[in-house]
Amino acid sequence: MIRTATALGKDLIGLASLSPEQIRVILDTAEPFKEITERRVKKVPVLRGKTIVNLFFEASTRTRISFEFAEKRLSADTVNVGSVGSSVSKGETLVDTARNLEAMSIDMVVMRHWSAGAASFLAARIPSNVINAGDGAHEHPTQGLLDILTLRDHFGRLKGLKICIVGDVLHSRVARSNIHGLVKLGAKVGVCGPRTLLPAGIEQLGVRVFGRVEEAVEWADALNVLRLQLERMQDGFVPSLREYNRVFGVTRERLALAGRELLILHPGPMNRGVEIDSDVADGPHSVILQQVTNGVAVRMAVLYLLAGGAPHLAEAARDWTGS
Repeated sequence: MIRTATALGKDLIGLASLSPEQIRVILDTAEPFKEITERRVKKVPVLRGKTIVNLFFEASTRTRISFEFAEKRLSADTVNVGSVGSSVSKGETLVDTARNLEAMSIDMVVMRHWSAGAASFLAARIPSNVINAGDGAHEHPTQGLLDILTLRDHFGRLKGLKICIVGDVLHSRVARSNIHGLVKLGAKVGVCGPRTLLPAGIEQLGVRVFGRVEEAVEWADALNVLRLQLERMQDGFVPSLREYNRVFGVTRERLALAGRELLILHPGPMNRGVEIDSDVADGPHSVILQQVTNGVAVRMAVLYLLAGGAPHLAEAARDWTGS
């Protein structure tokens, strides 16, 4: 089965390869799908008859469940496959797994994988649409999109906004997708963290580097706080979690230095008391739960667009009952 090009192309691998206009199309398409979540019957038949495989080789809660909700709200048939309990645990290759799924006439694959480039590798070898749900430390495009949508919802604009990404940027695919998307849409992006957790040459992506959280707070309109990805750390990147919180933790006391209210985002899962204190995460200017809500709408938009849905017909698709 040959997939034709859509508004996004065949696949969504990352935001680095998208144009500013393509990113805006996804954000604008997500807007009408938000309303579906608020209905009594949270379903439209837009993807009825489509089969989507969620292929997750890494642990996930928010992303996997958010994609499942998005797929089911669009009436797609879904199949969930993990590395544990599948033939991958017996040594089957990624391509063989995908080709066997293809033989069952699937339409899309949503994949999370520990290896950077895995989604691109798969997309080049199967005709089904592939959506990258996170590949190693490369990109996590739908998380970047939902973060950007949340910022746009709050401020009404992106151009000229100052967003600082604070924390473990080195290991974060979320940070990379945020940077690519925000810079393309005219926002000003900063990063802040220990030098051991900032990629060498990150300034070349068009970002400003801050060595202290206090400086970042004085500059930014919003902070996107990242957790320490201890599962990806082989060496001592920080002396201790307590020391990290003391120097780089986002606390109410540090935020007070801004003299104004900053928007607080976090892609989750949170290490409370490490990168962010609970009174900040649960505070009045936190939009962490709004990010989760927007995640379903963004993923619905991506699925709809890759399936060939027209951006200008998204509102009609939202209201379509299938009758």
